[in-house]
Amino acid sequence: MKIYENISYGKLDEQKLDLYCPDSGEYPVFLYFHGGGIENGSKGGSGMVRIAEYLTANGIGFASADYRMYPTAVYPEFIRDSAMASAWVKKHIGEYGGNGEIYVGGSSAGGYLSMMLCFDKKYLAPYKLKPVDFTGFIHDAGQPTTHFNVLRERGIDSRRVIVDEAAPLYHICEEGEYPPMLFIVSDHDMPGRYEQTKLVLATLKDFGKSGYECIEMHGTHTAYVAAYDENGNNVFAKMVCDYIKK
Repeated sequence: MKIYENISYGKLDEQKLDLYCPDSGEYPVFLYFHGGGIENGSKGGSGMVRIAEYLTANGIGFASADYRMYPTAVYPEFIRDSAMASAWVKKHIGEYGGNGEIYVGGSSAGGYLSMMLCFDKKYLAPYKLKPVDFTGFIHDAGQPTTHFNVLRERGIDSRRVIVDEAAPLYHICEEGEYPPMLFIVSDHDMPGRYEQTKLVLATLKDFGKSGYECIEMHGTHTAYVAAYDENGNNVFAKMVCDYIKK
């Protein structure tokens, strides 16, 4: 595994990513945005190396990106950062051996970011990109309604369920076409997260969309991201690998 740390995709200190590449051959890449409520977490957080080890051993590159967070960030700076990181990978991954296949995703807050990129076309538009310019999206337990910390920023009770321009759900089917998508959610996820994810799937179905699937895990919110199977393989990395290979 080849490791390139702290690659700048923008001019700010927070706008950096780590890239993990297979030792040889061309490869698809998974660009990942970490969770933490848009206020915690990092690209080099616990378990990232283990995820990267599994993916690269199976011929898949892994890019883990930081982005601006609360309390210093304001909406929608973190979404713009995720778009900038996606554009950087799209433009430069070939220099590191990428074959052009790029999957964008994230867990929890990162899943919110990946859904915003997928459903609200205005964030990729400054880079002359559309969601369909990426091979696929992997949305892991992201909040499809307006994120609770965006509500807190507005002075609104973070338990409210609001669907406006800051909600991925609000933008579904503004675009006529989407790339393949994988949704992951747990049956005992955060309050409302399972049901809201089901609403996203129902909305896509109602608009006649296809090419998406959902994995329902047994357990709590994103517990599988730091879990390992009987062979010592990271459970989340294996799901991602299986989806990309398929």
